[in-house]
Amino acid sequence: MLKHGDIWQAIDQLARTHGLSPSGLARRAGLDPTTFNKSKRVARDGRPRWPSTESIAKILEATGASVAEFVAFLGTVAGSGGALRRIPVIGYAQAGAKGFFDDAGFPTGTGWDELLFPELGDSHAYALEISGDSMTPVYRDGDTVVVSPEANLRRGDRVVLRTNAGEVLAKQLARKGNKKIELLSLNASHPDHVFAVEDVAFVHRIVWVSQ
Repeated sequence: MLKHGDIWQAIDQLARTHGLSPSGLARRAGLDPTTFNKSKRVARDGRPRWPSTESIAKILEATGASVAEFVAFLGTVAGSGGALRRIPVIGYAQAGAKGFFDDAGFPTGTGWDELLFPELGDSHAYALEISGDSMTPVYRDGDTVVVSPEANLRRGDRVVLRTNAGEVLAKQLARKGNKKIELLSLNASHPDHVFAVEDVAFVHRIVWVSQ
C-alpha cells in the first residue's frame, strides 16, 4: 500500500539527486517554493496532506525524471530500496492470445518485450500497453499498466481479468465471490460485467500506471 511518508520521501530524494532542496525543486517546477515544505505535509488537525498529482507531474518534467525513477525513490513501495529490474511487457490486445500466460496465469513464452521498473517483490509481475479508448478516462491509449499477479485483491482495486476464452478486460473489482466475479467498467459508456468463477483464467491487480 502506498504510504504518505513514502511519497514525501521520494520527493525529497528526487530533490537531493538533482542537488536541490525541496523548496528549490518546487521553484524549478514553477510551483510555490513552500509547496514541499515540512509544514505543508501535515494539516493543523494532524491529518496527512498529500502532494497533488499535478505537482508531481511538474517536478518530473522539470527534472527529466521518469515515473519509474520516481517510484524507485519510494523505497518501501518498491520493496527493495530502489532496485530496478526488467519485467515483461506486451500490448493489451496481445494478452488474449495463446502462448503469453501459463496455466497459473503467469507470463511465459518469448513474445514479450521488456520494461525497466522498480522491484515490486513479485517475480511474476508484467506490464500491458493500453490501446484504444475503452478504458478512458482512467487509462488512455498509450498508457502502460504494471500488473502484480501475487498482489492481494480487494474491492475497488483496478484489475486485469482474462477469461478462459481469451477475453482480456481492465476494470474495477466490485466483488469476488466463490461463484462469480463482478467488475465495474472504467468507461461509463461501456457495460459492467459479471463472470462465473469457472470461466475466469485469472484476475490480477494493477499496481501502477505510467501516463
